[in-house]
Amino acid sequence: MQELDEIVATLEDYAKAYCAKDIDALMLVFDSMGDISVIGTGEDELCSGAKSVEALFLRNFAEATATKFEWGWSDIIVSDGCAVVSQCLTIHLNTKNGAISVPIRWSVVLKKRERWVWVHRHASIASGSQAKGQAYPSISE
Repeated sequence: MQELDEIVATLEDYAKAYCAKDIDALMLVFDSMGDISVIGTGEDELCSGAKSVEALFLRNFAEATATKFEWGWSDIIVSDGCAVVSQCLTIHLNTKNGAISVPIRWSVVLKKRERWVWVHRHASIASGSQAKGQAYPSISE
């Protein structure tokens, strides 16, 4: 149970740093060895390595200010010093065009070093192109 609490704490650390636009604190969530990757919701948000990941977050900070992470459904699997977090959340943001709320699905891969650190984070937005209960969009004939 302590492992799960430590892993969940990394999510809170990420959210706090992201909302504060604190790039140093945000990067502390990730593995300091630098072998990290992030896939974001934008088409070009494919990052490998600490410098690339940091540049992505700085771009995000320039575009909007997150005010709150609202946690939803979550599942955590821990095995042999590694963990996978599957997480639904809503990020509340202030943009130049006003306030928005973005529903996100995350997968986070963590490794146990002296503490739990992130080695990968993938974010996506659920597709609205298929009907509820269907895995693929309908094809018009």
